[in-house]
Amino acid sequence: MTAPAASPPGLFVPIYELAAELFISLDGIRMPGRRGETVMSVLLRNAAALGRSEFDGRSRAGFCLMGACQDCSLWSMDGGRIRACMTMAEDGMALVTAPPLAEI
Repeated sequence: MTAPAASPPGLFVPIYELAAELFISLDGIRMPGRRGETVMSVLLRNAAALGRSEFDGRSRAGFCLMGACQDCSLWSMDGGRIRACMTMAEDGMALVTAPPLAEI
């Protein structure tokens, strides 16, 4: 185990270097993760927030961390809603911070 050279921009900082085993994307930004991690842990290790509050536009990073508050809600490209704190990361997941527009 070796310490990371520089802290990533995220809120979660690993105590040792993590080799990527999978990749997910949020709003088109690709981020590395590891099998067995939740979507939230992958995103917050690589970014400073999960999205923006629909009420005041401020950054959100989850709140309860147990699936009750829904503050970590994200959407898949097909419109399905997930809770990032309760959903396991899978290679190739493509998520967005706002619900995709339905085709008319």
